[in-house]
Amino acid sequence: MNLKEEIRNFASEFYPEILLNRCHLHQNPELSFQEYQTAEFISQKLTEYKIEYQSNIADTGVVGWIKGKNPDKKMIALRADTDALPIDEENDVPYRSVNKGVMHACGHDVHTASLLGTARILNQLRNEFEGTVMLIFQPSEEKLPGGAKRMIDAGIFNNRKPAIILGQHVFPGLEAGYVGFRPGMYMASSDELYVTVRGKGGHGAMPHQVADTILIASHIIVALQQIVSRNAHAAIPTVLSFGKITANGATNIIPREVKIEGTFRTMNENWRAQAHEKMIKLAQSIAEGMGAECDFIVKKGYPFLVNDEAVTNSAVEFAGDFLGTDKISGLELRMTAEDFSYYTLEYPCTYYRLGVKKPGKVSFPLHSSRFDIDESALKTGPALMAYLAVSFLKKS
Repeated sequence: MNLKEEIRNFASEFYPEILLNRCHLHQNPELSFQEYQTAEFISQKLTEYKIEYQSNIADTGVVGWIKGKNPDKKMIALRADTDALPIDEENDVPYRSVNKGVMHACGHDVHTASLLGTARILNQLRNEFEGTVMLIFQPSEEKLPGGAKRMIDAGIFNNRKPAIILGQHVFPGLEAGYVGFRPGMYMASSDELYVTVRGKGGHGAMPHQVADTILIASHIIVALQQIVSRNAHAAIPTVLSFGKITANGATNIIPREVKIEGTFRTMNENWRAQAHEKMIKLAQSIAEGMGAECDFIVKKGYPFLVNDEAVTNSAVEFAGDFLGTDKISGLELRMTAEDFSYYTLEYPCTYYRLGVKKPGKVSFPLHSSRFDIDESALKTGPALMAYLAVSFLKKS
């Protein structure tokens, strides 16, 4: 029996437990920087599988190692994120979240269960490949400063550098059984914007006596869109969106303070820096011109994500060999962001997508209170990642 068939057989044998692990994780989600029970569950499983690991990295991170023959020859790292989102789940399923207001609406439960499955497969095959596979169970992808940066800063690569890092993320736009790849630029940088407009509040019937913070904030929001429409180069994808406005006034009260929160995303570092300066200057000049003050804080977030072209092209070849070329899809640029990008800054990486859509069914998007998966994706995900790891270890 060849290695490909062995991986398929182990994936099939372990599927019931992989599914149970996913259901447990989905039912017990934890927010970013709070994944203590999740980390304990991962540790228990690695202990059960007799896989060497270290826990309490960056508080709730876990790293494991599967050592094949000649373990010093080459190391491949595999990453899964573990945190959930502050969302009330609306799915009526037996594994529905029991933690009110917390849900695995981005599929990190799938990533973690899948990597545990991959780990178990590879551990069974450790005498059939050379090198070491590093398992990164990373917390806090959903919240700045991001668990990837914290894990790197904690020194997970200090003793040994990975030759390649692979990351997998669910994708409701692809049917289960399919995977998607994109060489080169893939995802945007992501910055958080916090704007506070302050002025003299007062009676809504006498606006001439106050600085109308609501009106000023509205002007700022509209004017800032010009930063994108009139300054961004057409070849540089850019998004500016505001999702929260807090103004504690009333029908006849103009508040003294209005808070605005938004996001700025792009794919060019020079333009990113220029845009920050332009936004701050424009907002403050509008506020000053209308008799108010403006504090504008840019909380710089994740860098844009670039997949190494050679690594990604090889991954496409390996995935086509394992799944069939008809199961491989190309991916479009996305303005969403991922802290996996911190790994891509330092090492050759590829970040690919796992199809989870149920054929013929309505697919709810990521971060939806109704998001769920076709569970057959948990047959594809662990097996493919195991095959990719072994294939890259063999590749010279």
